[in-house]
Amino acid sequence: MGVRAPAADVVVERLLGDGLRRHPGGGSPPRVTLLGFRDEQRVPAGQTPRSPAAPVHLYGHHALVGPVTGADGTAACTRCLARRWQAVRPGILRDALELGSATRPAGPWPFTTAFAMDAVAALLAAADPSRRTGTTGRHPVVHLLDLETLEVNRAVVVPDAECPDCDRRVPDSAEGATFTPRSVPKADPAGFRGQPIEAYDLPLEAFVNPVTGMLGPSVAPDLTSASTASTVGAFTLRSGAYLRESYWGGHTGSYARSVRVGVLEGMERLAGMRARGKRTTVVAPLTGLGDDALDPRTCGVYSDAFYRAQDVVRPFAPDRPIPWVWGYSLRDRRPLLVPEVLAYYHAPGGLENRFVQESSNGCASGGSLEEAVLFGLMEAVERDAFLIAWYAGLPLREIDPAGSGRAGTRHMVERLAMYGYRARFFDTRITFPVPVVTAVAQRVDGGTGALCFGAGAAWDPEAALAAGLSEIATDAVKLRRRTERDHDRLAAMAADFGTVHVLHDHPLMYGLPEMARHAAFLLEREDAPPEPPLAVADLRTGRPPAADLREDLEAAVDAVTARGFDVVVVDQTMPEQRDAGLHTASVLVPGLVPIDFGWHRQRALHMPRLRSAPREAGFTDHDLRTGELNLAPHPFP
Repeated sequence: MGVRAPAADVVVERLLGDGLRRHPGGGSPPRVTLLGFRDEQRVPAGQTPRSPAAPVHLYGHHALVGPVTGADGTAACTRCLARRWQAVRPGILRDALELGSATRPAGPWPFTTAFAMDAVAALLAAADPSRRTGTTGRHPVVHLLDLETLEVNRAVVVPDAECPDCDRRVPDSAEGATFTPRSVPKADPAGFRGQPIEAYDLPLEAFVNPVTGMLGPSVAPDLTSASTASTVGAFTLRSGAYLRESYWGGHTGSYARSVRVGVLEGMERLAGMRARGKRTTVVAPLTGLGDDALDPRTCGVYSDAFYRAQDVVRPFAPDRPIPWVWGYSLRDRRPLLVPEVLAYYHAPGGLENRFVQESSNGCASGGSLEEAVLFGLMEAVERDAFLIAWYAGLPLREIDPAGSGRAGTRHMVERLAMYGYRARFFDTRITFPVPVVTAVAQRVDGGTGALCFGAGAAWDPEAALAAGLSEIATDAVKLRRRTERDHDRLAAMAADFGTVHVLHDHPLMYGLPEMARHAAFLLEREDAPPEPPLAVADLRTGRPPAADLREDLEAAVDAVTARGFDVVVVDQTMPEQRDAGLHTASVLVPGLVPIDFGWHRQRALHMPRLRSAPREAGFTDHDLRTGELNLAPHPFP
């Protein structure tokens, strides 16, 4: 699986030295390293030799020359290259390197010929900084030579902030977590972004390529999506013995824009899975931290029965040391320690510390931390409202999309109708004045692919409705085929909710016509005459969008804290994002209903708010009892 024959790297260095002497100004002989023989994710700092010349890396029939420093001086070391290279290798190679079974040569390396090495030497000479006349763009590059065909390609290397040899992380601290919202003037006062997505420097080749792609080897159009120009990509992250594949993508009206949206989402997920910009420093029991720490029980825990059925996962214990990260309370204006497993949903370490499995709920990105926090808070409010409405079976008022002021919204509703789906929207404001909209694509004939759900929240109800619509517009038209393909497994889930385990189980179940009865409280009400639908404008709060994002954020924080909740911000931004002018935040609102995936992991069913919020909002005259709940897995994607 590699190139290591006896002293192959030494032979190559000698041949390259001979080749460079035939190229005027060819530079010093390089250091040759072999890829695929050690786990680059675990090698300590200082064990990757540095070379005065552009290094050469060998694997199989490929030679990689570089990295070459970017035009603005941005550099990536050879270890950065090796780590990025390993991260996009096939699972079989990664398992061999990372789980200890190791690799071995398949035979003598056949490319130590003067002709092949002369080609590598020519690339080295061209890569010599003293001879380059053009630029490489903002990021460093590496040249890939196929030694079988002599084809040359270029790949971009984003420096790895976690690389031990050029570590850019900083110690996590209370001072570093302090967040005082700054003024962020908007490019468009009617929107909620500081600047449009097109304004960011996001070259696709820097983040997605098969050699060193930070977000995976490729991104592709989702041609099964007939309603939007969707794109999809994926990267893998190790979790113990298995590699977890994490998908990202964009769902807009053009493939070019969807790719940019997807890159942002991919970076957001990388940032939210584990702390990549900070080195966590606190491991302690809650009892030893006092008021400086957030009690995770206020964010919800699983049932006692769930923990009793587990061999490894243990319930939270206030006297057991766990890892913590620093966040900031916007209500109390002070730093606050947050359990790492609540702030990062793929935190490293054993399952014994993962007393809950968080998701990306409340994680968002933007061109400023203020923008990221605003969208993260809106998402937390949206999920809370959706789950209360679902599990409490609330009779929500319907919204008529025909009166939308956005032509794109009206056109997408019509497009879904062409595919046999009625797009329906419901006012899901429960506790806060922020407009929240639940979107449902309902198959008109009631057949397979029956229901698809989404939601959105924003100060502008048009934006909230459009956000929910974008989710159902992409997924609904693919739901019938997905349901048919996985029918037997989904039917077993419909018969036994205990077999609902992962995220995708939840929305796919509602492709089955027999699951539609669980949404009858919303879609087929027979207990009361239908109320006239609301206009989109009826959801307006009377508060127009401000010209400054800080005002929009402060208004949202005030709306939540006025009801007695805190808003806690954890800055998840990676250095790689900050280089591009981007930020990511995790926003926690202890006490709001959290979203979970897997029927036995539903913290919502044990949260006091699920029972009290409908009464406080005027839907009922009493706190709900368990027998009054809609006890079916939520359909949220």
